[in-house]
Amino acid sequence: MKYLKAEILVGFFVFASIVAAAVMSLKIAGLVLNGNSAFYTLHAKFDNIGSLKLRAPVKIGGGTVGRVSKIYLDEKNLIPVVDMEIDSSCASLSNESKASIQTAGIIGEQYVAITPGFYDEDLGSEYLKDGDYFTDTGSALVLEDLIGKFLYSAGSDEKEEKKKSE
Repeated sequence: MKYLKAEILVGFFVFASIVAAAVMSLKIAGLVLNGNSAFYTLHAKFDNIGSLKLRAPVKIGGGTVGRVSKIYLDEKNLIPVVDMEIDSSCASLSNESKASIQTAGIIGEQYVAITPGFYDEDLGSEYLKDGDYFTDTGSALVLEDLIGKFLYSAGSDEKEEKKKSE
């Protein structure tokens, strides 16, 4: 009986630690559902999405404003389409905005970067609404493709130099 109080405190501490670890894990993974924020969906068609994954961040100026909610293939045009859930606080994106796939660091995770476009009613600009498509997109740069192009161009330069020296 004299250890009962200590055992209850240790049990409470262990339980609180497990709950804190679970909340922290969900927060880091971006899986915590925030009931206060509303989202709207925007779509973008890319030629190449690289290794973009579901739940990848959508960023404006380095700040996360949404997540990739769905990636699928447009069966008519055979190009990948990325659906993004954007926080409704960023509802002032014009149809001149650009969505591009960027990489965090040299071999880091890929994310969608949005560059806000210019808005002017007189020039016919409109705000993107739920279900709209980005018209200006930038595909992912694939490191292997860049290395292959570099090696191919370096090899062709050496062949030209040999021909000139002969």
